[in-house]
Amino acid sequence: MSLLEIENLSLSIHGTDILKQVNLSIAPGQIVAVTGESGSGKSMTALAVMQLLPDGAKTTGAIRVNGSDMLDRDENDLCALRGAAIGMVFQEPMTALNPVKTIGDQVMETILIHKAMPPRQARDRTEEVLTRVGLPPDRFPLSRFPHELSGGQRQRVVIAMAIALRPKLLIADEPTTALDVTTQAQILKLLKGLVSEYDMGLLMITHDLAVVADMADQIVVMRHGEVVESGATAHLLHHMQHPYTRMLFKASGHQVSLPEPAKSRPLLEATNVIRDYRLPRKRLFDSPGHHRAVDHVSFTLNSGERLGLVGESGCGKSTLTKAILGLEEVQGGDIRLDGQPVFSGHKPNLAVRRMMQVVFQDPYGSFNPRHRVARLITEPFNLLDAPVMGSERQDRIAEMLTAVGLSPDDAGKYIHEFSGGQRQRIAIARALIIRPELILFDEAVSALDVSVRAQILDLLAELCEAYDLTYLFISHDLSVVRTITDRVMVMRAGKIVEEGDTKSVFSDPQHQYTKDLIKAAPVLPDIGWDVAKTTY
Repeated sequence: MSLLEIENLSLSIHGTDILKQVNLSIAPGQIVAVTGESGSGKSMTALAVMQLLPDGAKTTGAIRVNGSDMLDRDENDLCALRGAAIGMVFQEPMTALNPVKTIGDQVMETILIHKAMPPRQARDRTEEVLTRVGLPPDRFPLSRFPHELSGGQRQRVVIAMAIALRPKLLIADEPTTALDVTTQAQILKLLKGLVSEYDMGLLMITHDLAVVADMADQIVVMRHGEVVESGATAHLLHHMQHPYTRMLFKASGHQVSLPEPAKSRPLLEATNVIRDYRLPRKRLFDSPGHHRAVDHVSFTLNSGERLGLVGESGCGKSTLTKAILGLEEVQGGDIRLDGQPVFSGHKPNLAVRRMMQVVFQDPYGSFNPRHRVARLITEPFNLLDAPVMGSERQDRIAEMLTAVGLSPDDAGKYIHEFSGGQRQRIAIARALIIRPELILFDEAVSALDVSVRAQILDLLAELCEAYDLTYLFISHDLSVVRTITDRVMVMRAGKIVEEGDTKSVFSDPQHQYTKDLIKAAPVLPDIGWDVAKTTY
């Protein structure tokens, strides 16, 4: 008998169809991956299993867990099942955890709220499950708070909460999207081990097809609320029938061709850059310690060149980025753009700051939702001594929106009227509008679907041809860095441990850390069919 069986599940919210005749099943010890783009219905399917649906939701069909239909149960029965029979791991661990409660209390709460055992035994079980997920109490005391842990460690706490009562079904909704490649590999290995050890069924929601191909026993492909294709992983990978499935896999391995960079002058020069952070005193009269986030970093980025920066979370990438942008002063070394220092005295050099722009990971969070696109993309004009006005302003807006594949008519719209990929195009238009000397892309495509990511990468290649872009591309996605940069730097513990031509570094890495990063990155298998005519 199947552990989870979904039959002809349809879901509407206030009359709008969300899911249409969805069918899937999971057996004990089996991993089923549901994949597709944003809006395809993946997460809503998972929430329907848990019956965590918004007001106005109406469902038809059947969702059976251990033979019992979830749609027939009242809320009290459902509360007894959630956490005990069904566990869930959410995408963003920091929002899934309570920031004012210790990790021990939060894992223990799952046990105590179901009255599964008395407090003393609950504490023992908490220590047991935290040890199982790689957080032993001797190294990670139960008294720690979420902010004291890294992203991967917080995700392990969320997994510990989900498995505390050893549920038979575990649902993981994009559990590794925000994690670097080595942490992702550890979390995936942990989930796979838990499925085998506890004979659980795992429903994994993800848009990362390399992860799907490596981990899942069965694949379910969804689009617009419908299952368009499903089957055993090995068979589906080599016998794809639906054009949408073929498009997804082609987009996952998408490569772009960058124009040859012109050999020119050095633009950005960092020399022995040091950035320290003060640590709190451990005792009242102790001297405060220091953490060195950036440790004697030196590099040069030439005009017209595209440079990548990769490394794990906490390696110092973001700190170095802030220093380059003049947002944080360094304690040692020097950063110069076009020969001018980024900091003048103890203040950022505004003349240099005008020559740089940044594109952030979350385009929606980087815009004011109350303003129209025309105002949003012209914000950099405020940096100029003489802001662009009148017809020239309108012409520049139209030019930039057209350059990123949008219409000049979009200038009058609000940011919520666009998709995620369109928002990122608007963010790129904002960065380009004052024709900066340097653009910093900070995880600019990591939150996007594979087809949208492919479109943005194509856009960058086109803009490099049209505007001779110079950029620093910061990412933990090695497949993206490999195709969108000329040179790459590998950062670890505040130091640049390897630097060189992108192709050479990826094909013949010299440093062991670089080898470990490349080995940890999931890779799509060679599916052996011609996708040259597949479009997205």
